[in-house]
Amino acid sequence: MTPEAEEAEYDAPRHVRIPDGEWIPFEAATRAIHPQGRSPRAKVLREFMRWYMRRPGAKLPDRPPAGAWSAASGD
Repeated sequence: MTPEAEEAEYDAPRHVRIPDGEWIPFEAATRAIHPQGRSPRAKVLREFMRWYMRRPGAKLPDRPPAGAWSAASGD
């Protein structure tokens, strides 16, 4: 399955524990680069995971410029 086809389908939900102080600003940061459609958080996480595992052709996802989400959350 190509990455494009894989992202067109919805995967089974995964449960991860991420504090709201990180998860909510992460959505704002990802929307700064990907403003259309559904929340792009999962797409960005998948890109990061592929890069982290050194999968062939994987690249770090683009990061937005600094914004309100850049401040420490205190968590």
